[in-house]
Amino acid sequence: MHLAEFNSAPFAAATADLRPCVDVPRWVEEIAAARPFASTADLLSFAATAAPGWTEAELDGALQHHPRIGERAAGTSPEADLSRREQSGVDTSTDTAEQLLAGNREYEDKFGRVFLIRAAGRSAEEILTSLRLRLNNTADQELHVVAEQLREIAMLRLEGLIQS
Repeated sequence: MHLAEFNSAPFAAATADLRPCVDVPRWVEEIAAARPFASTADLLSFAATAAPGWTEAELDGALQHHPRIGERAAGTSPEADLSRREQSGVDTSTDTAEQLLAGNREYEDKFGRVFLIRAAGRSAEEILTSLRLRLNNTADQELHVVAEQLREIAMLRLEGLIQS
């Protein structure tokens, strides 16, 4: 979608376009309300700091749309399509994939949520290393890391969505 099209879309359409980037209503609505943006760079700059301090409830809501690392998202939603593309570099037929699945279960047992990491551009081995390191985090530390990762994912998705 071109920036001009996003800028001129009705508020409801703009929020619907943004929601697959990250389903944090406060973030989506702040960005849509700040239109028009003079450039894609201005949009991305604004989005990088929009809706600061995501709450645990906002994070948990957004995580409902993220499958486990190494599992392919089912369905035809925009979120599922994005997730499949982002995880395309994660080979699910290796020993590393089995370790990721075991690590996912351990992570979920410890933190009560799906392990989230920006998978785009990362190998399964890199993701597994990060997963193992993050298992050493406290719940508060991990909540902060999840928020950072979710924002990174949102920014990558937004950058892919809007063209100058």
